[in-house]
Amino acid sequence: MTYPANEGFHVPQPHGRPGDAIDFSHISVPAAGIVSRPPIDVDPGAIRDHAYQLIRVLDGECSAVGPWDPTLAPEILLRGLRAMMLTRAYDSRMVRVQRQGKTSFYMKSTGEEAVAVAAAMALDRADMCFPTYRQQGLLVARDWSLVDMMNQVYSNTHDRLKGRQMPVFYSSREAAFFSISGNLGTQYSQAVGWAMASASENDPRIAAAWIGEGATAEGDFHYALTFASVYQAPVILNIVNNQWAISSFSGIAGGERTTFAARGVGFGIPALRVDGNDFLAVYAVTKWARDRARAGSGPTLIELFTYRAEGHSTSDDPGKYRPDAEAAAWPLGDPIERLRQHLVALGHWSDEEHAALGKVLAEEVRAAGKEAESYGTLHDGDRLSAASMFDDVYKEMPKHLKIQRAQAGF
Repeated sequence: MTYPANEGFHVPQPHGRPGDAIDFSHISVPAAGIVSRPPIDVDPGAIRDHAYQLIRVLDGECSAVGPWDPTLAPEILLRGLRAMMLTRAYDSRMVRVQRQGKTSFYMKSTGEEAVAVAAAMALDRADMCFPTYRQQGLLVARDWSLVDMMNQVYSNTHDRLKGRQMPVFYSSREAAFFSISGNLGTQYSQAVGWAMASASENDPRIAAAWIGEGATAEGDFHYALTFASVYQAPVILNIVNNQWAISSFSGIAGGERTTFAARGVGFGIPALRVDGNDFLAVYAVTKWARDRARAGSGPTLIELFTYRAEGHSTSDDPGKYRPDAEAAAWPLGDPIERLRQHLVALGHWSDEEHAALGKVLAEEVRAAGKEAESYGTLHDGDRLSAASMFDDVYKEMPKHLKIQRAQAGF
């Protein structure tokens, strides 16, 4: 018996490879301010179309328009600008020290600073964040110590995680920043479980989690959405669609068929799609989801449409799989530049002030780096005692571990 050739088999292909012309014609950028802003207690079915639209506040002239404009005070906008600039300055230094061999690995968030910073500012300080590895802006926006972050990257004697995590896998209970995991997707289940526990204890705190678009293909993503929907967990589930999961473009994870926000529709979860390079839009959407969760109306799924401007990590060369200079042509622009232009248009900022702040922040990062390196780097300085491997396994060390520690000579 012979069978006809299966002509329906399809392997998604990106719109450009190295050497190709840059082409973003497949991306539709709607006008700012045209998407409606529903009440926080809206039935998810009534806003189904929001999963296929794109919420934008800043227009082509960087003016704030439409119902999602959060009308933030100038001092809040300036704080957001500063935090995004500081995040970028921190990233730049840490890549340099990685190239110098002072740490083994680093991951930048260039082009995605608004995703974390705006969200952190819209959340309450005590709300628990379950990030993936490109949300260092959460810590920066919460005024966490750059020295502490650098110590973790260096795995030095002041590393609060005692060298047990990969560089950039931060953790801070005090900053409500849950431990990052390299097993992608786990933070979604953890966030939903935490939120369910919070609701059962009548705790007003909510949870927020971030995941890349590629990791939405993981089972944890779907398990989390099921539990969040069934138990009406007070959680914000963010999908950072930066177009690339290492070298696999978003179509491999299903982005060619529909939006990632649309995945919330089938679970009965309100789903919003937002311009991830628009600080005001990210802030407004996060605040809407926060208020909905706090009011007892359950979870929200947010797709943050953005672009990973540089490599996946210091181990990656994006020039091997996408056209050169593609980031500069991204149609939604740069989040820092767009907020800068907005503040200038309002009369609350100037080019001179912006340049001066850049120098101040570069010096702040340099000083933090100097202190962190005094505690040691990958190859220089003191090391934590190997005896520390027995710590933090149990609240009280059991007898068998004490015996093993003694046998190891500690």
